[in-house]
Amino acid sequence: MTGVAVGAEVVRGIRDVEEFARGCFAPYAGDRVGVELEFLVFDRADPGRHVPIARIRDALVAPPGGSRVTFEPGGQVELSGPAARLPEAIAGLEADVAAIGGALAEAGLVLGGVGLDPVRPPRRQLRTPRYEAMAQFLDPVAGPLMMCSTASIQVNVDLGGRPARRWERAHVLGPVLMAAFANSPLRQGRPCGWMSGRQEVWERLDPSRTAPVPSPASSFADPGLDWARYLLDARVMLRRDDDGGCRPVRDGSTFRDRLAAPGPPPTAADLAYHATTLFPPVRPRGWLEIRYLDAQRLEHWPVCVAVTHALVTDDRAADAAMDAAEPYRDLWRDAARCGLAHPGLRRAADACFAAALGALPRLGAPDGLRARVAAFADRHVSTGRSPAADLLDAGRWSSDGA
Repeated sequence: MTGVAVGAEVVRGIRDVEEFARGCFAPYAGDRVGVELEFLVFDRADPGRHVPIARIRDALVAPPGGSRVTFEPGGQVELSGPAARLPEAIAGLEADVAAIGGALAEAGLVLGGVGLDPVRPPRRQLRTPRYEAMAQFLDPVAGPLMMCSTASIQVNVDLGGRPARRWERAHVLGPVLMAAFANSPLRQGRPCGWMSGRQEVWERLDPSRTAPVPSPASSFADPGLDWARYLLDARVMLRRDDDGGCRPVRDGSTFRDRLAAPGPPPTAADLAYHATTLFPPVRPRGWLEIRYLDAQRLEHWPVCVAVTHALVTDDRAADAAMDAAEPYRDLWRDAARCGLAHPGLRRAADACFAAALGALPRLGAPDGLRARVAAFADRHVSTGRSPAADLLDAGRWSSDGA
């Protein structure tokens, strides 16, 4: 997907930050979707055991659909599929998930389709300079959980010809979609009190970098300006050294403070790197990263991608969904805590799924995908039972949670 080019130019003031931010919203007349799937990996014989990354890597095979395979700090596997039209993006990534899952199964391992590790305490395996500095900067409890124990689905969508419109949709629909796909109610074998415990972890980290970008009163009319203010007012997490090292910045200073500080001014590359350390629910990068969705069971992640993509990119579906979701646009916390047990969010989700089902034929979705969306709606949305409810009802999480 189209990114934002940066160089060594000096950032001299707020106008330069605003120019960079507006560049993150350059119109792109496409309707592709790119998907990044994170999975916790468990030992089928002993789900409470941490699985070394080396064991996972030794079991992997080349993904036939072209996904890039990487690791998160706790050993979570991430598959990043190529951006494509919805049918091709899902088909390619499904082939890759099947290949990776099959190879891991032969090694006694299983991909866990859940947003927060339900049984193991966090344990970091990757020790890169960035992760070392991040660990020192973040909250000592929530930081390790976020880095090592969480897994998500990230849906990347093109900005289209009117970026502000898709930006608004991605935010207004956020609480409803978060509730519909809430799938992380357990931690260390017990209910954590949230349907999306993963989102609760993110909420505790640092609001200057994890809160939604626009304020509750935002009209979404100027997303570039909203993003520029967010970039300026977020705390600086780390500084990079010339030798490739990273140092945490612990004095609470923001990027706005850095612009006014004595010494060499930051460069455009410094600003772009600062943006990569910010984790709002929706992040602009020349496309929109929708980041508020829990990881799902293997049969459910295509539903999550299809519904999210349809409601953000299809104008007819979006109009109906936005009308239903608007009263709940600021209920991020309620969505994470209650999921679809919240009556208003359940009613809005009903309308959103109906709109998405109407849009999928226009997006070229095959009959099988539409049937899976309908089945998910019948099982979870109509009944007001987020996927998290199934995990709670099971009494405990088992090693076949994929």
